[in-house]
Amino acid sequence: MTKRVVVVGGGIAGLAAAHRLHTLRPGLDVVLLDQRDRPGGKLSTGELAGGPVERGAESFLVGAPEGGSSAALRLAEAVGVTVVHPTPARAAVAIDGSLRDLPAGTLMGIPVQAPDSVLDEPATAPLLAPGADVTVGGLVRPRRGDAVVDHFVEPLLGGVYAGRADRLSLRMALPALAAAAERAHTLTEALQAAVAASRRTPGAPVFGTVEGGMSRLVDAVAAALPDVRCGVTVRALRRSGGGWQLTLGSTRDAEVLDADGVVLAVPARPAERLLAAVDGVSSVPLDYASVALVALALPATKLPELSGFLVPATEGLAVKAVTFFDQKWAHLRRPGVTVLRASVGRHGDEGQLQRTDDALAEVVRAEVARLIGVDALPAELGRGVFRWGGALPQYTPNHQDRVRALRAGLAAHPAIAVAGAAYDGVGIPACVASGWRAAEAVLERLAE
Repeated sequence: MTKRVVVVGGGIAGLAAAHRLHTLRPGLDVVLLDQRDRPGGKLSTGELAGGPVERGAESFLVGAPEGGSSAALRLAEAVGVTVVHPTPARAAVAIDGSLRDLPAGTLMGIPVQAPDSVLDEPATAPLLAPGADVTVGGLVRPRRGDAVVDHFVEPLLGGVYAGRADRLSLRMALPALAAAAERAHTLTEALQAAVAASRRTPGAPVFGTVEGGMSRLVDAVAAALPDVRCGVTVRALRRSGGGWQLTLGSTRDAEVLDADGVVLAVPARPAERLLAAVDGVSSVPLDYASVALVALALPATKLPELSGFLVPATEGLAVKAVTFFDQKWAHLRRPGVTVLRASVGRHGDEGQLQRTDDALAEVVRAEVARLIGVDALPAELGRGVFRWGGALPQYTPNHQDRVRALRAGLAAHPAIAVAGAAYDGVGIPACVASGWRAAEAVLERLAE
């Protein structure tokens, strides 16, 4: 009898899980359910001024920390989409109202060599006990100073997590540095080891994107799956014999779907709600940050020769990052048009997002103009405001311990696994790899 595995959640983690299940076990009945009208989650490409614009994530790392290709690149290659790389344009950071180059010789903005003004004396014991966790700021501030954290580390973390250095888990944000800190007695020694462990080929591209837009990756993965159902809400999950029973749809017109295995690829709170009826399973308390992305298509405009810039919270502005799309991505250049996209929203500062779309776009226009040194940007040919409420998980220290406890509880039940940014990190490669691991865990349990 054919076994069925249901994947709940059609973001990239759920898509990757379903693709892995279908690829590794072709005869398996794999069903992907998503409550939205299209799969892909935060991977979504729209149109602006006659060309593509990303509503969400614009790129992914092409290399894996352990060496070789990242999970995102391998998935893209598996489904046959074309990956392109950014130009070598440099990036900058806004400090005291002006743009300065990001310093070289850093890891997430942390100088590998200690500045002359900071003492980096060896500690009597390694910086981090085995398995222990601290915030990024907790490790870096005493050893590199407030200016380094506030001006460089925090805006780089903010661009990835919309989070704060003094709240984010070191093990989640910088796992290589955390591992090195278990052996090192100075931050310099730990940073050198973390950089050496990156195994990145000098001069090799760091990032990639999908030609034609991220939606092409989503569409290609979804097209390879046997059963994708959108607009479906999963209201309940419970044990049923040696498997699971999912309740779908409205309370008035509910549908029951039986499964031998389940992958939950949804954020932490929906997962916690669905697992409430499963005995012995602990939750993973997790806060989320909301962000908005404001894209402006301008008549051909002279911009600084940069791929973009970051804005520290210390600048007191709404904008936290800006990408000059046609300078960063050569394949997006088009005659007579200049496209830039700004990110707004930091954890704990969601008030910036209470403005209307038009008001938010005007704030972006004014702040970008000020930072690039012009009186005003020209009237745009088009604009798009893309809001992502509760988009980015905020990992506090010991997050990995809580995830391990959840997975240990799930191991006592029939084939079930969790996947996604809530558990294994933000970024497309992390989410794809998380989906793959969940799929393999479910298949292993089914085989038992």
